[in-house]
Amino acid sequence: MALAKLGVVVLDCPDPRALAGFYAEVLGGTPTVETDGEDEWVDLKAPGGTPLAFQASPGYVPPTWPSPDGAQQFHLDLVVDDLDAAEKGVLALGAKPLDAEDRELTFRVYADPAGHPFCLCAC
Repeated sequence: MALAKLGVVVLDCPDPRALAGFYAEVLGGTPTVETDGEDEWVDLKAPGGTPLAFQASPGYVPPTWPSPDGAQQFHLDLVVDDLDAAEKGVLALGAKPLDAEDRELTFRVYADPAGHPFCLCAC
């Protein structure tokens, strides 16, 4: 028996609205902003997937990928039908390629605008 169920994946970032907007363009959905005093939280319920949330993190330092000196913390695998079309789309939205040169692989690795690694997977 499970002790809990996954509610949301939360990404720390310097600008929650901007990063939620990036993922809304990639995954669909509409960001919802909640403000509690100075703290800002943005939810994104993408169609057919686990919700994402974004919270401001003062002094945020993005993970490095790959790095023998530090963990990447986590990454998202985003399933796509057409790697080339998806790549073109995420690059236009501000993603940066991290490991996307081997066109024979069924996945490519990028960083979102805040530096979080994610994979486009045609797996």
